[in-house]
Amino acid sequence: MPGFELFGKEERKEVNDVMETGILMRYGFDGARKGIWKAKELEQAICETFGCKYAQLVSSGTAALTTALSALGIGYGDEVILPSFTFVASFEALLSVGAIPVFVDVDDTLTLSPTAVRNAINPQTKCIMPVHMCGSMADMDELMAICKEHDLLLLEDACQSIGASYKGKKIGTLGDAGTFSFDFVKTITCAEGGVVMTNREDIYIASDGYSDHGHDHKGTDRGADLHPFIGYNYRISELHAAVGLAQIKKLGGFLTIQRNNNKALRAILSTIPEVSFRRIPDEAGDSCTFLSWFLPTAEITKAVVTEMRTQGIIAGSFYWFDNNWHYISKWDHLKTSATLNKLHPDMKAAVMHHANKDFSASDAVMSRCVSTLVGLLWTEEQIRSKGNQIVGTIKKVLAEHAVTS
Repeated sequence: MPGFELFGKEERKEVNDVMETGILMRYGFDGARKGIWKAKELEQAICETFGCKYAQLVSSGTAALTTALSALGIGYGDEVILPSFTFVASFEALLSVGAIPVFVDVDDTLTLSPTAVRNAINPQTKCIMPVHMCGSMADMDELMAICKEHDLLLLEDACQSIGASYKGKKIGTLGDAGTFSFDFVKTITCAEGGVVMTNREDIYIASDGYSDHGHDHKGTDRGADLHPFIGYNYRISELHAAVGLAQIKKLGGFLTIQRNNNKALRAILSTIPEVSFRRIPDEAGDSCTFLSWFLPTAEITKAVVTEMRTQGIIAGSFYWFDNNWHYISKWDHLKTSATLNKLHPDMKAAVMHHANKDFSASDAVMSRCVSTLVGLLWTEEQIRSKGNQIVGTIKKVLAEHAVTS
């Protein structure tokens, strides 16, 4: 991870196809584009690659979540359960459609704790939104069972786990809808882009229109399209889709490299008894974009992270507990509901309530976790060097901790 590490002639060829026609917009200009429809090609490739019936490309992962939420009919007064460890886009999308993000604790999968989900369900709950962080997946059997039991929608935010699978099915295709992000640092990239995937025709039709100002796209004259509902401009461009079309053809190779490199790095860190690893509900399905590892205590973990920074080897390793974008402890703008537009007072109060709850169970997990990004261009020597540097740092801190304990 990510796919931009292996840009080449394939991406240039697809982009040049578009440049030669001069038609950069995904809709219309049928004659002038000379049969070049990169967005349509990529949507078909997504369906074939990930095993879904429908795919609607949009301009970002955030736009994909917003579109999917709207297509699912989620809005004013609805509560959506999501994990305390995610990217800010997850709750931004919810707020944009007027829904209330209900954060709950994560467990050692780094995703939704099914027990915490069950405890958060009430009559206002409309949807469960697992966020498959860092390449792996949530406990989907349990979450799907909860949704069935309580008649809830299931929306997968799979933006960080492109290519992962769960018991033979691709992550992002198990719920009512799923989303990917194709931004610059995802497993495959369009530079900017995202997709809504679904097996439900009604969700696809709604997503198709919502992401393009409500156009029904039923005719060949764009100007004559009807608008059965209000939509927004979340369109992807042909240039971005062209990059993604080249990238998706390389996904299998990307995943093979990631899995091999992840396995090699894990073997090195496994030599330290005090290091444990993330629980992965389906290990064969891990996309292996990150190797997430734990140390015994928050104190030791913070000391290791500090020492890694001191030695200049922190690059590519993330201590999410102290990260501004990915963990709820640092989301002061959410905790105070700091928005440029005015929110309804009841919604503002609900947002602040759920953002300021006790997340000590999540803290106990995240404060001991470090995730190391797995590179596609690593050589065997670089993997050994990186692993040995991390091991050396951990041993140094453990020795110091033993002395001072």
